[in-house]
Amino acid sequence: MTYPFVISPMLVQDFESEDELIERCKEWNLLSTTATRVKTYLYKRQGLTLPCEIVGYVDPQTVVIQFENKQQHCIHPAYLKEMQTAAFGSRAGTVSEAAKTEESGNDPEEAVAEEGAADVVDSAAGPEDSGDEEATPSMAVSSRAEEAVAIVAGEPPEAPKKKPAKSPKKAAVVLPEEKLQMTAVVKEFTTVPNHFSDNDDEVIIYEGVAVEGHDLAIDEIWSSHSATLKKLELAVGDTVSFEAKVVAKKLTQHPVKYKINNPSKMKKVE
Repeated sequence: MTYPFVISPMLVQDFESEDELIERCKEWNLLSTTATRVKTYLYKRQGLTLPCEIVGYVDPQTVVIQFENKQQHCIHPAYLKEMQTAAFGSRAGTVSEAAKTEESGNDPEEAVAEEGAADVVDSAAGPEDSGDEEATPSMAVSSRAEEAVAIVAGEPPEAPKKKPAKSPKKAAVVLPEEKLQMTAVVKEFTTVPNHFSDNDDEVIIYEGVAVEGHDLAIDEIWSSHSATLKKLELAVGDTVSFEAKVVAKKLTQHPVKYKINNPSKMKKVE
């Protein structure tokens, strides 16, 4: 199941480690100052309550969350915090949050942009749906009239065309939720465009991926070439081992479908 309200990020800034994720959440007031681990949050919308986790950010005022179906969504951190309250859901709660955001120096339109976008989609879909329903009876009468004329004239009605059979889809790779112990070989160092910066983002593409305890059909995988990884002075052909969470996220302009998030304990394998 996919959610139509999702605002997918064009490019996600990853956390270099779980410690950075915790510190960022504290800055966004999504964790207490004494917290030592991340937690699962609740996303509430139109009667839905969906568990989600923070997987990155677009900029300091835009958090990227991921639902259980792997869809990623952009949201203001203050708006996500408001969703964790029991009273969230009323219009008054949304207005109150916008007022708090304005007092803190941020743009209140960002905090409610998500709801406004959903309203536009709903209002645009309404008239179109009702128009289709009104047109259906007249179209059906016209079709039956044409068939009757053809029969009187001695011409058999045209048989409905059969739709071509759909080719079977390949089974999707089921990715474990927990961090995995992995080894991989550095294949390539490259860059991808960053629409929020003057400089491109540096990334690493790996091949020969092996996951301990799992048989995953993953040939290649990628990660950000962070400052932490640069300290290892990796080169093409180096074998590395690490712990990381695997997510389905295609690398821009490259045919690599999966990414590693928050790698830790990375080291060269001699």
